[in-house]
Amino acid sequence: MRKVLKISLIILLIAFIVIQFIRPSKNASPEITANQIEAKHQMPENVQEILKVSCYNCHSNTSHNPWYWYVQPIAWVLDNHIKEGKRELNFSTFSTYPAWRRYKKFKEIDKEVKSGDMPIYSYTLLHRNAVLNAGQKLAIENWVISSKKEMEAQYSPDSLKAR
Repeated sequence: MRKVLKISLIILLIAFIVIQFIRPSKNASPEITANQIEAKHQMPENVQEILKVSCYNCHSNTSHNPWYWYVQPIAWVLDNHIKEGKRELNFSTFSTYPAWRRYKKFKEIDKEVKSGDMPIYSYTLLHRNAVLNAGQKLAIENWVISSKKEMEAQYSPDSLKAR
């Protein structure tokens, strides 16, 4: 029994070492200024800073990889979170979204932040500075309201409805 356990542990150790060489690519695409959210929607500096700290690691094309990103299988889990996050909302390509989708995303940002669903708990466990306080939530809410009003003034009501 001890021999089986020892062999199993050696196999697990070798597998752990081997998977360290199988890495996902980093989330570090070049930023195209014309595609970023700020290209079409004014954003106060404080809101921009809040989003960079609490949202951009998963919802932009540029993540800051912590030390544990370099340990497998953790990097695969983080890579999956980033891909999912960018699929849902990507601040780096926000300006390329059609008007109705941008308008919908503003509504979703407001809802997710108010409910406390974003940033996700698993992210804030390790990134305590990403936890949003009441003032930060209010700043985001005010910015979202302002952005939606700008869009309502700029576009017809039909063009802001989801297709």
